[in-house]
Amino acid sequence: MAYSQSHICLLFISFLSFCQHPLANLHKTTTLFGSQLTSDPNTTTNPTTFFEVTKPIRLPKKTKPCSYLILQHDFGFTYGKPPVLGNYTPPFEKCPCQDYEKIVLVWRATCRAKQFDRIFGVWLGGVELLRSCTAEPTKTGIVWSVEKDVTRYYSLLMSNQTLAVYIGNVLDDTYTGVYHVKIYMHFYPKNEENGFGEIKMESLEDSYHSNADLIYPISRSLPLNDGLWFEIVNASNVESKEVVIPQNVYRAVLEVYVSFHENDEFWYGNYPNEYISASNLKGAQGNGPFREVVVALDDHIVGAVWPFPVVYTGGVNPLFWRPITGIGSFDLPSYDIEITPFLGMMLDGKSHKFGFSVTNALNVWYIDANLHLWLDKGSEKTEGKLLNYNLTPLQFYLASNFTGYDGSFHANVSRSIKSTGFVKSSHGTITTEWAQDFNYSNIMTSGNEGNMQIVKQNIHYNDNVNVKSPSSVFSFKSLKSFPFYFYMDIVDQVNGTYTSLSKLTLGFNEKKVKHSDSGASVSSLKNLQSAQGDMVVKGDLVVRGLGSTQQLYRYHGNEFCYFRNISSSNFTILYDKERYNCGLVAK
Repeated sequence: MAYSQSHICLLFISFLSFCQHPLANLHKTTTLFGSQLTSDPNTTTNPTTFFEVTKPIRLPKKTKPCSYLILQHDFGFTYGKPPVLGNYTPPFEKCPCQDYEKIVLVWRATCRAKQFDRIFGVWLGGVELLRSCTAEPTKTGIVWSVEKDVTRYYSLLMSNQTLAVYIGNVLDDTYTGVYHVKIYMHFYPKNEENGFGEIKMESLEDSYHSNADLIYPISRSLPLNDGLWFEIVNASNVESKEVVIPQNVYRAVLEVYVSFHENDEFWYGNYPNEYISASNLKGAQGNGPFREVVVALDDHIVGAVWPFPVVYTGGVNPLFWRPITGIGSFDLPSYDIEITPFLGMMLDGKSHKFGFSVTNALNVWYIDANLHLWLDKGSEKTEGKLLNYNLTPLQFYLASNFTGYDGSFHANVSRSIKSTGFVKSSHGTITTEWAQDFNYSNIMTSGNEGNMQIVKQNIHYNDNVNVKSPSSVFSFKSLKSFPFYFYMDIVDQVNGTYTSLSKLTLGFNEKKVKHSDSGASVSSLKNLQSAQGDMVVKGDLVVRGLGSTQQLYRYHGNEFCYFRNISSSNFTILYDKERYNCGLVAK
């Protein structure tokens, strides 16, 4: 059977737009569909503001920030070139205060003309502060901003550092959009009302929830002609970096940044290799739909990440993300791995290796990490030991039922990782238990002679930390679920065009629970996004189409709540309801 345009395009849009670009190995975050309509439905001459729905950052009351620009640059043809560098200095000369309650990074950008979405990163001293995707511009222009609370990097931000920003952009006769970027830092000083000047003894629990004393980059070192992230190109590829830590550390957390591109941008829709071989489906991406980022210390697995399936701003149907962008696309989530039980392996003053790999990976994954370290100020040397360690192998259940191109696959995967260790410090002997539990389900259906694909996936991803010391016992846990649904059907039209019909549901839910001698606190986030639309596509451009998006965002905490219900269709906000009253926000 001859393969039509439909068969090649379906397969969860496995061919990415870099396939049509002269740079065949260009790392981008795009689908087969072009980044711009040939007839832009946005009739206004003013730039459109694109945004990601998220809760506002809680800022100190009655205090004005000390703000300054740390970088301004126009990113044109930057692919394969070094990151843009700048000299970062703390704001001490500009601000009289040297004690800050909140620090916020603000990314502001504009672009006009055609351009694909591009992944980018912001690093300070090799430590990644922000992983994001650019918005896709229009001929009338767009603006967008990302505000991120970076207070957890406090110790790093208080010293002179090298700032590095990388966007792998390309300019040619068709794609002419230049990203004009400004990056600001806002420092919010403490005042008397917020506790400035208070002197109190910090408990072990307080110190566990405070900002780290040191942060080490687990990333590639400059100079580079790319981002500082490691590139994982297949399932056997392991990238690593060695580090020597101080000998008086009593807690360590590895913050991992992850993004997926090219053949694995839509990993959750990739077919098992056996099906591709049996059906001879050219252009399909394989290795199945399951991915796990494995984190190792000296070649011993210490934790894992089952990533949230971020859909970038050109993904599935670019009209979905105008102006509401996909969950996590402007501020990709990072994931914390508790290293404290393994500190006994690292407190010897020698070099130790952190390694990263991705189960079933196809080219390419970008991964790096930041090692947050808490120092024992009452001791020059701590010592520790790993007491218990239990790593269950991946438990797979796989089933398939296919006739020709049509049928279904069902995959269930589970795993648990648990470790316990102690550290002897000036706080006494601290015993830390770290546990991760994962469950994964993916049902993939293909129909209409291979032209239709449905994916129903859910990831349950739970972390739990229990701490015991002579003075206190406390715990904190995170319970996450990532529901995902995708439908696409392709219909061939005349003159080399085709129509794509698609629906998408994406959810990020998280419940955080803290227990201690003083009581418990709970926060919950339910963030659900639905989109539906159609496109008529010719070549790599969207001739015409429709995209509508609805999003319901609910956050409920002990002291702060936020609710937003918003809907858009082809650049137009249909309704937008927002509330801050905890009594009106459903848990």
